Parts: sequence; structure tokens; C-alpha cells
Amino acid sequence: MTEAVLQQLQDDRECEGLLECMLGLNKLDKRVFQLLVERPEPLSVDQIAELIDRERTTAYRSVKRLQETGVAVKEQESKSKGGYQHVYRVTDPDEIADGLQQMLNEWYADTGQLIQEFRDTYSQDSSAEINP
Repeated sequence: MTEAVLQQLQDDRECEGLLECMLGLNKLDKRVFQLLVERPEPLSVDQIAELIDRERTTAYRSVKRLQETGVAVKEQESKSKGGYQHVYRVTDPDEIADGLQQMLNEWYADTGQLIQEFRDTYSQDSSAEINP
């Protein structure tokens, strides 16, 4: 195995590291995810922006990435003075884990197919060279 692959296999994994590796979440995204995990109530983008001390647009982009990867969901909440706002909460952890497991299974199957194609391609080429 290459050094890079061996290092990946030997590194300690944390849940947030898993989200980074498999879903491409950045440091801020992971921070917002953790914030949503820690809060019992869903949060609006404005609340998130205030808690992470960033602009509203930055908080929105991060929440949008979490939503697109399936680790956060958007809900509509009525305001006390009328109207509504969108709030975000973390997706059920079992749903997240199931999605990650499905991604891993698909990667494993795809990689296995590539390995078999490699074997088929180069086994034929080497036998042709041996028996011209």
C-alpha cells in the first residue's frame, strides 16, 4: 500500500473527522453542526450567525452545506408576532449514519470494480507478453 493510504487507515477517526472526510465539511461547517447538536431547539440563520460571530451570509452558506449533505434539516417556524422564519436542526443521527454507511458501501463496491478492471486489464497484457 502507498504511504498515503496507510496513513489514512492508521489515523484516529473522530465523528467530526468523518464528516469532513466523507462529506467535505470545512471547519466552520463542523462548528455549526456541533452548535446545532448542542442546542435543544432549532436555530435560525441569524441566531447561528450571532453564536459563531460571523456575517449572516457566511452562516447561511454553512447551514446550506449542512442541509445539502443531509446532516441538517430546514423547518418553518411561526413567529409570535405573525409570519414565519426558517430554522435548522440536526438530522437524526441514525439517518446520518445510514447515509454514511451507504456512501461507504458504494465506494467499496466501486473500488472493488476498479480493482477487478485493473486485474483484468493487466493480467491480459502480461500474459500476451509472456506468450507472444
